[in-house]
Amino acid sequence: MKIKFIVIGKTNSDFLISGEKEFTNRLKHYCKFEEIIISEVKNGGKLTKEELKNKEGKLILNKLNSNEEIILLDNNGESYSSKGLAKFIHQKMLTSTKPIVFIVGGAYGFSKEVYSKANSQLSLSKMTFSHQMVRIIFKEQLYRAFTIIRGEKYHHE
Repeated sequence: MKIKFIVIGKTNSDFLISGEKEFTNRLKHYCKFEEIIISEVKNGGKLTKEELKNKEGKLILNKLNSNEEIILLDNNGESYSSKGLAKFIHQKMLTSTKPIVFIVGGAYGFSKEVYSKANSQLSLSKMTFSHQMVRIIFKEQLYRAFTIIRGEKYHHE
């Protein structure tokens, strides 16, 4: 299974970078994992929220292929437990050969065009996290999902 992870902007904190690298390396044992980091829009602070979402949206759309399953990480998306996420991922593995693309948008979310391309939306929590924190949380949960699917000991109940 191929999983692509698209994010806007770089992670700046060393402790987050270290954690992200750890889970990225772990994921490589379970899937073909590719991370695409889109540079932040230049002078984005001078744009309105909608202008910024639209510019980021165009950059995101340029990274997508027509044969991919697009899942937005969005606070209004479907929420799962860790076991529920594992079931969701496992179902995708069994029923489709399409690569799965998970996308973290910018600070204000996604443009209408990106929402229209998405197959589904996934919420990691009802709480709000920084976009840099979302990356490590998502990678850890994706890793946890694969260990659940394989019946490994990482996940405890």
